[in-house]
Amino acid sequence: MEPLRQVETRRLYQQIADRVRTLIQRGNYPAGSRLPPERDLAQQLGVSRPSLREALIALEIEGSVEIRMGSGVYVCSRALRRPGLAVAMGESPAELMQARSAVEGAVASLACANVTPEGLARVQAAVEAMREDIAMGRDVLEHDRQFHVCIAEMSGNSVLASLVGTLFDERQSPLASHMRNRLEGQQTWHAALSEHEQILRCLAQRDPLAAESAMRSHIRAAADRWVIP
Repeated sequence: MEPLRQVETRRLYQQIADRVRTLIQRGNYPAGSRLPPERDLAQQLGVSRPSLREALIALEIEGSVEIRMGSGVYVCSRALRRPGLAVAMGESPAELMQARSAVEGAVASLACANVTPEGLARVQAAVEAMREDIAMGRDVLEHDRQFHVCIAEMSGNSVLASLVGTLFDERQSPLASHMRNRLEGQQTWHAALSEHEQILRCLAQRDPLAAESAMRSHIRAAADRWVIP
């Protein structure tokens, strides 16, 4: 098959989901059967494994397949399928994290030039609130967002602050939320908290290169935990 190219309006993961759905509808994979291993299916379709994984998550949300951790991906019966959900489910999480790394690395560097005691206090408060959320077993996402937005606000650029918030809020999309629920937990949040603390230290030292590096390392690590497990 010809590799897919990102030239259509529909997102790449949607195009891949369309192709897998077509194979199911044609009877290549009947209800109850298991799809080929991820590596084999990605090679067959000529796509990357992260993009295929996003497509399979989208198909699971609409009820076409069931992903059983450690076992494989199984085709659901027609009765469980909800074709009306085959609409956009949000941006590609892999592309989202790539965009965040590019934007927020630059934002962290800019923030170092505008550090104030009040700004640092707000970032510190977000870190401490995250720590408490983790200890209490609460959802950490609100204070994770606060951390990133407070740094963006400290950059002094309102457009960048708005962009950082908008990119972060894509984590609430159906596709991203489904992936979060599968992959995030105490261990991943403890790692994120440690990375936030390192970013805060770089900001307090007013070191733009270190802050940019720490932010990009954090977002790459988050992508490894969340998008490409």
